Amino acid sequence: MSRLSTSQWSWLWEVMSDYEITLAFLTISVVALAINLWYKATLSNSSPPLPPGPLSLPIVGYLPFLGPELHKQLTHMAHTYGPIFKFHLGSKLHVVINNPELAKEVLRDQDETFSNRDLTIAASIISYGGQDMVMANNNSNWRKLRKIFVHEILSNKNLEACGSLRTDEVRKTIKAVFSNVDTSINISKIAFLTQTNVITNMIWYSKSNKGGKDGSDLGDELQIVASNIVEFFGKPNLSDFFPSLAWFDFQGIERGMKKQLDKLDQILTSIIEDRIKSNLERSEDKVGHEGKKDFLQMLLDLKDRKDASSLNITQIKALLLDIMVAGTETTSTLTEWAMAEIMKNHNVMKKVQEELAQVVGANNIVEESHLSRLQYLDATIKETFRLHPILPFLFPHLPSQDCTVGGYNIPKGCSVFLNVWSIHRDPRYWNNPLEFNPERFLINKFDYKGKDLKFFPFGSGRRTCAGIPVAEKMQTFILASLMHSFDWRLPEGEEHDLTEKFGITLRKRNPLMAIPSQRLHDVRLYN
Repeated sequence: MSRLSTSQWSWLWEVMSDYEITLAFLTISVVALAINLWYKATLSNSSPPLPPGPLSLPIVGYLPFLGPELHKQLTHMAHTYGPIFKFHLGSKLHVVINNPELAKEVLRDQDETFSNRDLTIAASIISYGGQDMVMANNNSNWRKLRKIFVHEILSNKNLEACGSLRTDEVRKTIKAVFSNVDTSINISKIAFLTQTNVITNMIWYSKSNKGGKDGSDLGDELQIVASNIVEFFGKPNLSDFFPSLAWFDFQGIERGMKKQLDKLDQILTSIIEDRIKSNLERSEDKVGHEGKKDFLQMLLDLKDRKDASSLNITQIKALLLDIMVAGTETTSTLTEWAMAEIMKNHNVMKKVQEELAQVVGANNIVEESHLSRLQYLDATIKETFRLHPILPFLFPHLPSQDCTVGGYNIPKGCSVFLNVWSIHRDPRYWNNPLEFNPERFLINKFDYKGKDLKFFPFGSGRRTCAGIPVAEKMQTFILASLMHSFDWRLPEGEEHDLTEKFGITLRKRNPLMAIPSQRLHDVRLYN
């Protein structure tokens, strides 16, 4: 073998050097890539997991296993999976919150993130595509509507101005019940009709603006429509879980909800057109009862504004529909549950009526000025809301971004349920939780604004129900008047029934039929 020359050695050295440099570069690149992959894997493994939950079937998820009493089923599931758990319905992820601590994370600590709504097909239809106040997302339209509703429609000044309307309608109810003494009466129906007449008079006072219907006819129609709306709202809709099937509308929920909306829209359109026409013809018609503008005129005045607070006709209809449906449903359902519990618990009935006799007087009728002093009745109503929250899950919240609750990952766009029914009956927070005991609310002064998340029947945070002030007045006024003016008993052979019917609202499965008897000595108090 010949020896390499100096130049050859030099060339070989250069080649080897380039090779080593290339090898070193490749080695460093591989190591860097490995480190990067390891780092990403570490981050992935360290990110919070999804909440625990039951195994689901492919495609359909947990849908085949849902029962008719979903509030009880989800409460039982919390005993297995913990205070926060998940389940899939089709392609949709649902997360359930079952204790006050986690509810605080959703409604207080991350209120902004969880302030959107899960706009189902049924909700979208009845809210004119999310243009109302209840179902709208947290956007400029929702903030505008809520500001108008809270600061203009339900201001203390306006509520006081409508006091005579509430009094007149409650008096009419007591008179109607008195004319049917010793006969069976549907409690929910009379409460609904009373609240409907109050609300419709607050919205549009002129009786000529009721679309050709008198108060009774309108109340009956609204009760049927509201009942149907609640029914459609409460049904799990395949079209929501499998969007590709929405066109078929297998369960008829979309068609049914559109039909209910058409009925309400016709009433509202007729009323609004009549008012606009009369405003053009006679400017003095802009004022309603006793020289005060009614709600409709307030909203129409906003329509004519040229600034950010202006409203269009669809927004006005959506807001009126919220008031009419939500307001009547809450009061009538609460009144029925409260009457059922009071009649079952004779000691509670005795205390309620003794307080009424002391505050109102045996020879007097209930006035709104009495309501703030009826502390035991207020406690009775709150205890009713505790055991029978009208919205057992409230309205589902929709996170606007990925976030963490209770150490678990809550993905953007999933549906978050707050199981109020479960929290209100949890023995960790309530002594003897299944016992109807108003005294617990005399000791602990809970309010309806959800400050203490052991009790929040109207929600909490920025999406708290805006109608609490008028709801609180009406449910107390109606119940106080019924209990003060009459003694009540069940029809012969009937037993106390507190069976629930689950839906978007929690109603009695069987309507409460009760027989009134005269309680006040002076017959003139019933006229």
